[in-house]
Amino acid sequence: MCGLLLGCPVIFAQIWRFVAPGLFAHEKKVLIPFTVLSTVCFIGGAAFGYFVVFPPAFKFLVGYNNDFLTSLPAISEYFSLATRLLLAFGVIFEMPLFMVFLAKVGVIDVSFLNRNRKYAILINFIIAAILTPTPDIVNQMMMGIPLMVLYEISVVAVWMFGKKGFSGFGETPPAI
Repeated sequence: MCGLLLGCPVIFAQIWRFVAPGLFAHEKKVLIPFTVLSTVCFIGGAAFGYFVVFPPAFKFLVGYNNDFLTSLPAISEYFSLATRLLLAFGVIFEMPLFMVFLAKVGVIDVSFLNRNRKYAILINFIIAAILTPTPDIVNQMMMGIPLMVLYEISVVAVWMFGKKGFSGFGETPPAI
C-alpha cells in the first residue's frame, strides 16, 4: 500500500504523458485544475477520516474490554479499518467535483439539487451506513453529517460553476 502511494506521482505522470497529446488546449486547461482539486479533496477527506473519525472507530473496535474479556485486534483488522475509512472518506469528499461535472454535462442544476434535498439526506445516510466499517451510530453520523455539508457545498459549487440555463432531469437540454 505504501509503495502504491509513493509511486502514485510517477504513475499519474505517465498517465498524463500518455493522455496529454490527445487533448486540445482548452481541455488541458480544465483537466489540470480538476486533477489538482480532486487530489486535494481526496487527501482532505482521507485526513478527515484519519484524524477525526478513525480514533472513535478504533475505540469502538476495542471497546468490548471488561474484566473477563480483553480485545486484541490483529494488525490486519487495524489496517483494514484504517484503509476502509481513508478510502471511504477520500471518495465522499469528491462529491462537489462530481456534482459540478454533472452540472457541466447538463444532468443536474441548482434547482434540481434544491428540489431533491430530502432524498439527498436519505441517500447520504444510507451511504454512510454502508461505507462505515463499524455498526455504531456515532461513526455513521460522522460520515453522514460531512456528506450533508458536502452536499450543500456541491449546491453552491453547481450554482457558481455549473451550466447556466438548463434545469435538470425531465427537460430537453438546449440545442447546441
